[in-house]
Amino acid sequence: MSKLVSIERDGAQDAREALDQVVGEGGVVLFPADTLYGLGCDPTNEAAILRIHEIKGRDEGKPSAVLYFSPLAMRELIADLGSGARAAMGALLPGPVTLVIANPARRYPLAARGDPERLGVRLIEGPLLGANSVLFQTSANISGKPPPASSESVDPAIAAAVDLSIDGGDLWGEPSTVVDVSGLDRGEDWKVLRKGALTVAEVAAKLDLD
Repeated sequence: MSKLVSIERDGAQDAREALDQVVGEGGVVLFPADTLYGLGCDPTNEAAILRIHEIKGRDEGKPSAVLYFSPLAMRELIADLGSGARAAMGALLPGPVTLVIANPARRYPLAARGDPERLGVRLIEGPLLGANSVLFQTSANISGKPPPASSESVDPAIAAAVDLSIDGGDLWGEPSTVVDVSGLDRGEDWKVLRKGALTVAEVAAKLDLD
């Protein structure tokens, strides 16, 4: 049976501790990101990632983001980046953005999938800020259906299949904006791969770093 933690009822600290425990034990969590609810697990745990694909109903072969709740946890990742990508990361994260960065060390290959030298990363704020876990993250929807923005709109089959559900109330409802900065340090421009919660104009304003 899935454990349920409500941030409003139980508090953010209990939610963070429960998330860290379940992920550390190899489990799958349903959690509130900043814009939509997501499914997450240890990004190095292949069995847990396969469970997420089974829960969603299909493995579409797409890469997934690696999500952080603390900038300190990103230290090694940041050390791999050039100055342009670092500046972009500082400008856009934390926020409702998935940043596609160069990944020369080929970290988190289970998330990067067929494009191991690029990696999507997220750093979010909110009540789970400060959790120690790093997550393989994807939207909490059955494949082909819209992702949920509230715990009530999560498909009951998904809620029943995870090891932990964290109720964070109603969220923004827009997906994160996906911004590719993987070529900045090779002289290429950034580009928006998916429009979302942060508009293209807002991305451009934040990346006006000159």
